Amino acid sequence: MSAKQITYDEARKLMKPGDVIAFGGKGHFSEIIKFVTFSCVSHVGVILQTKIPEDDTDRFFNQIIESTSLNGFNGVNVSRFSDRLDTYEGELWWLPLKKEIRDNSFDQKKFFNFLLNQAKDRKPYDTPQAIKSAIDALDNLPFGIHGPAYNKEDFSKFFCSELVSAGLEIAGAVGSVNASEVTPIDLCRWNIYKNSYYQLKGESSKRISRFNTASPSDWNV
Repeated sequence: MSAKQITYDEARKLMKPGDVIAFGGKGHFSEIIKFVTFSCVSHVGVILQTKIPEDDTDRFFNQIIESTSLNGFNGVNVSRFSDRLDTYEGELWWLPLKKEIRDNSFDQKKFFNFLLNQAKDRKPYDTPQAIKSAIDALDNLPFGIHGPAYNKEDFSKFFCSELVSAGLEIAGAVGSVNASEVTPIDLCRWNIYKNSYYQLKGESSKRISRFNTASPSDWNV
């Protein structure tokens, strides 16, 4: 699996709804997430696209939906992707969804409806579940008992990878998963992407470890 350097001008017209965007932040909380998950990925969002009503051209905007602190709100936000790219400090990668998944199982209407409803309802950020999702060592106890770090799936609030993985599940891109147990690097390792991913910003030496190698069904717990 290879990472390629690409400009946003090159990537913009190729991006599609459901493509995942991975971030490697430089802030304190981002560094903690990277440390406890042994990765360079601290955050994820997912691409939406919108067209201007009554516009009969092919013009569109790439938007990103994510659960993060943005525009004075800590929770589910929608913003123009080019603005996020311009202002973000750190690494940023584009992970295109596999063509066969998009063509055969991805329900774009369900995807949009679910995610935009979370934004409309202004679902807040879920800090406790974000922290517990990263502490896998305490998830399971003997005899099949869940440990204190295990998250039951709960969509009253969202952390970043929980929101994206839930949207992909609702759309049919993956089977049944416990989205509340998915970390940002977990999502990047699901084998749902094309073979190559693309770095749009940041240090070129940074790589997503074990990209595209894990089955989402492993998170059906």
